[in-house]
Amino acid sequence: MPTLVTTEEVMFFDTDAGGVVHNIAYLRFIETCRTRLAGQMGMNMRDMVAAGEVPVVVRTEIDYRRPAVLSDLLEIHGVLESMERARFWCRFEIRRPSDGALLVTSRQALALVNLKSGRAVRLPGAWREQWGGAEGSLTSS
Repeated sequence: MPTLVTTEEVMFFDTDAGGVVHNIAYLRFIETCRTRLAGQMGMNMRDMVAAGEVPVVVRTEIDYRRPAVLSDLLEIHGVLESMERARFWCRFEIRRPSDGALLVTSRQALALVNLKSGRAVRLPGAWREQWGGAEGSLTSS
């Protein structure tokens, strides 16, 4: 299964007044990793928009385990977890390499949506053939 690791440095705008990362920043880190993971899988977002069908997040599950703080360097680990007929799941872990801490775990379900109708469409058979098999995994602590 496709996997990817991206890095982010926690910036001032990612934090609250106490210097702790706020919840929406973690979702932005995940969004960046997921978009790059999709590119690695051959999903060119510009081409998909032009064709009128794009992947859309339909569910996010997230557990905040430990806080990140201003200036932390973070690794965002992403993996395509599974592929179904009309949706696919990606899993993410956000870790702080300096101490090995697992900060966030998350899963997201995405559906391929037709931009004109706003309705989900069946995932292309080639996607399911290429990635619909075994479950992707991340190493969790």
